[in-house]
Amino acid sequence: MAGTYDLVVVGGGTAGIIAARTAGRLGARVVLVERDRLGGDCLWTGCVPSKSLIAAGRTAHTMRASGPYGITPVRPRVDFTAVLAQVRRAIARIEPADSPLALTETGAEVLFGTAVFTGPGEVRVDGVPLRFRRAVVATGSSPTLPPVPGLREVDPLTSDSVWDLEELPAHLVVLGGGPIGCELGQAFARLGAEVTVIEATDRVVPNEEPAASSALAAALAAEGVRVRTATTVTAATRSAGAAGVELTVTGAGGTTVVRADRILVATGRRPRTTELGLADAGVRLDDQGRVVVDATLRTTNHRIYAAGDIAATPTGTLLFTHVAGMHGSIAATNAVLARTRRIDQDRIPRVTFTDPEIAHVGLTESRARQQYGDVRVRLVGHEHLDRAIVEEDTRGFTQVVLDDKGRVLGATIVAPRAGEMIAELTAVIARRGRLRDLASVVHAYPTWGGAVWQAAVAEADAALRTPRMRRVVRALLALRRMS
Repeated sequence: MAGTYDLVVVGGGTAGIIAARTAGRLGARVVLVERDRLGGDCLWTGCVPSKSLIAAGRTAHTMRASGPYGITPVRPRVDFTAVLAQVRRAIARIEPADSPLALTETGAEVLFGTAVFTGPGEVRVDGVPLRFRRAVVATGSSPTLPPVPGLREVDPLTSDSVWDLEELPAHLVVLGGGPIGCELGQAFARLGAEVTVIEATDRVVPNEEPAASSALAAALAAEGVRVRTATTVTAATRSAGAAGVELTVTGAGGTTVVRADRILVATGRRPRTTELGLADAGVRLDDQGRVVVDATLRTTNHRIYAAGDIAATPTGTLLFTHVAGMHGSIAATNAVLARTRRIDQDRIPRVTFTDPEIAHVGLTESRARQQYGDVRVRLVGHEHLDRAIVEEDTRGFTQVVLDDKGRVLGATIVAPRAGEMIAELTAVIARRGRLRDLASVVHAYPTWGGAVWQAAVAEADAALRTPRMRRVVRALLALRRMS
């Protein structure tokens, strides 16, 4: 550890690992400092375990819902202990990619300990000083509890601790109807729990298009999940003479009591920036505790960059693993080489992994109208999509928002494979392309991606039907008839 490092990375989650790996491959002398274990929330408590649980829930649901396909439905016998064992096996299979050995093979060093900045160019790890030319802070975020009286005393679960459950709760109340709450709520319901989702705003996944929120709410209700929107929790207490919990909630119907075996809180996350000594390093935080950065992810100390959940960029903070990975790559490249790479968060897709999935990229319709005024919307209902028809799942839609030149400003897809479908439109947005350009791209048939192609064909067809184009066609036909 003698000498000065080209780059010190603090935090061993996705952003930190990608930053250290990038710098190591560039030939820099880099060390990653992590106080716990490599892999971060995504590997241990987020993406990997949740998607494994969702897969188990989907399998159980398929067994119950096989009637439309001519297959006798069966009630699955769910061994929750075995389900969690499969979750842990998935983590174990992916963990080697994030291991210290995998990082050292890229040229980076790994140091375990608690890092505290003591100046603009120094960080101490368990009291041992490390000098650096540049640094990247990537310490991530953790679940936070809302200020509900009594909530802490009833042992609430979070997306961190839910994986420590030993048995399936008979009745689970989920506080928060955002992506995490809806994903886990649906998965637990499919595995056999009675689930109630309580959301303070007037709809679930409130950042999505209203039609997408409605589609997901209908899907949850059809599976027996009770969704209570525009409802707030005002108190939490232990049930008298029982191990359960009582929640006092207030909504459109007044104040009532909701009883549950366990509570899962999914109402927000806070950045892990306390006790890092960032003020001593000249790094400014916003009022939420996130690190203020510019479009190159550089902080107010120009030797230090921030990446991932803790970064308050000029266009906001996006709490997604793929964003953290992009941040890590950009921050390390800019720190080691030169500030040439900039973030563009308006071109980043997101997916809510419920059934149906909700995928979005770019601007929503309302934001597009605010920024561009007059915009157009191409909407394809999946009741006309052959793949949806043969799979007996026509609930969704594909919506594309266009500017006056036909360029794609944003898109939302609700479908079983929406996360895969959105990739094509993300590529179009990245190159500032037009929707109708996809009409000439041959798509395999029948696929869910056919909905995107249908929207493109409709756009191309409309372009052919303009008065100007009709005049051109009439003139060409007249010339041919004369020849």
